[in-house]
Amino acid sequence: MYTPFNEVAREIHLNAKGHGWWDKERNFGETIALIHQELSEALEEYRHGRRYDEVYFSTGANGEQKPEGIPVELADVIIRVLDFTGKYQLDMDEVIRIKMDYNETRPYRHGNLKA
Repeated sequence: MYTPFNEVAREIHLNAKGHGWWDKERNFGETIALIHQELSEALEEYRHGRRYDEVYFSTGANGEQKPEGIPVELADVIIRVLDFTGKYQLDMDEVIRIKMDYNETRPYRHGNLKA
């Protein structure tokens, strides 16, 4: 079942707010740094030999089973982005569709850029 980004963003933001992550306002640079941190954690998982599809569990600070791995860190990237968009009520369903529609009009490798 497809769930719109805006709906997930609201849920993520309410959870983050309820857990105190927005008690103090963050600036945009700090938000971007936190998103980048999650990407860096995904890279570290890769550098430690983890597979792209590997999810494993470690023991968290309170004894809980904490999910780890590249997919988990990528999920954290998405969660951080959607937390921000939920906070500011950005219509990501619309913006993603606009951007995808635009990308379909671009020529092959637009400008022969390297991947």
